[in-house]
Order: sequence, then C-alpha cells, then structure tokens
Amino acid sequence: MRPSCLTLTPLTAVPMVQAGYNLADIVLQALNASEQVLRAGDVLVFAQKIVSKAQGRVVQLDTVVPSVQAEALAAEVGKDPRLVQLILSESSAVVRHRPGVLIVAHRLGYVMANAGIDMSNVGSTGDDLALLLPQDPDAWCAQMRCELLERTGVDVAVLVIDSFGRAWRNGTVGTAIGVSGMPGLVDLRGQPDLFGRVLRESEVGLADELAAAASLVMGQADEAVPIVLARGVPYERRNGSARELVRPESSDMFR
Repeated sequence: MRPSCLTLTPLTAVPMVQAGYNLADIVLQALNASEQVLRAGDVLVFAQKIVSKAQGRVVQLDTVVPSVQAEALAAEVGKDPRLVQLILSESSAVVRHRPGVLIVAHRLGYVMANAGIDMSNVGSTGDDLALLLPQDPDAWCAQMRCELLERTGVDVAVLVIDSFGRAWRNGTVGTAIGVSGMPGLVDLRGQPDLFGRVLRESEVGLADELAAAASLVMGQADEAVPIVLARGVPYERRNGSARELVRPESSDMFR
C-alpha cells in the first residue's frame, strides 16, 4: 500500500560541523530539538557538505602544488591552478572543458563539474578552502544506518546528496551520491500501466527524486538546513546504493 503523502521536515539545531564530529550524535540531538522521533520507513537525508566536513575533507589551497597538466588546463578554463589540481586528483578523466567549465568523471563514477569540489559555505570570506566529496558515500550511509539502528532500534534509510548540473538543462538539482536502506533505482519494467500495457523501459531514479525534493527544504545559500527527515517515501525497501544510478560509460551515448 502506497503512503498517502510525503513529508519533508528540516531538522533544527544542527551546529557548524568540523572534522571529527559524530554525525549520529548530531542527528539525534537535532531530532530531539525538532520534536521528531524516528519511525520505521523514514529516510534521513544529509547534505554532502556536513559529511565531507566531518570526514576532514577540507583542503587549504595554499597547500596544493599544481602539476604542469593542471597549470595548462587551468589556463584553458580560467580557473585557479591549485583548484584544477584538486579536481584532477579526484577524477579519473576529463570529459569536457572550455573557458569557465571543467567537466570530469569523478573517481566514484559521477560525471560532474569540478569533481564536486566546492568553496561555498566552507569557511569565512577570504579563506582559500576547498571541500572535496566524501570518501565512499555509500559506505558512510551504511555505517550511519547501522549506528542509528543500534542507538534507536529503528531501521531507517540514509541518503547523502549534492547539487549537480545536468546536460541539456539549466540549474542544479539535488542528486543522491550515497544511499543505504532504500533503492537507488526502481525497475518498473514488466509491470502494467493503467490500461494493462506492460512497461518496457521504465526505471525510476528514486534516490535522485528524493534528493531533489529534500534539496528544496535544505536550500542552497545561508539556510543552514543540512539534514532533512523524509517520511512516506514510496516503493518497497531494499538495500541499494548510489552506484545503481551511475550509467556505465559503455552505455553512455553522449560521453
């Protein structure tokens, strides 16, 4: 039976996260401050930034020595050579580039701008700090899910999301980069439509759809809402991963 509605609740009282912070402690405190109690079937959605910060993925640009390749590519795209070096270090290939744009294949498989490296909401104005994506977001989600189950007795799903640009569309959209406890991709092929016609091509990027919805609640600027509680997410649960959502290069007609 499908839920009748989906609710997205921003959790309050989340501090500015630093390296080494225990995010399980933080989410439980935030649930209490928001007067929320976890229920079976809930999904906790975490912004990538707080996961990366807790893992200590902040890099001071002054510590980065650009390679000859990074210097040359930086001159072509008009970016800081130190930032380009970090992008190359986090990537398996450069996919496209032009002045102002550098699209790469991240080591985790995502095709994205700047390897997901961000300098907004990392430090104070004037700080040359760059924030890398988390190490193995799927594994982090699985670990968080286990810790919350041990401490609350409730099995919830966990997502880590980031803002991605999209080919052929303007604007960024919340996208799942880590998943545990729910499908990343839902295969509807073989099921009937309203008129009994068998679906042949329909696959739903469930984790991405939820990521986009939660991103609306989180905001993109100074809202300071890095954790969202989602309740009423449709489709049966199974253990999934964000890797399900990554199209293999062999079937990517546009790469």
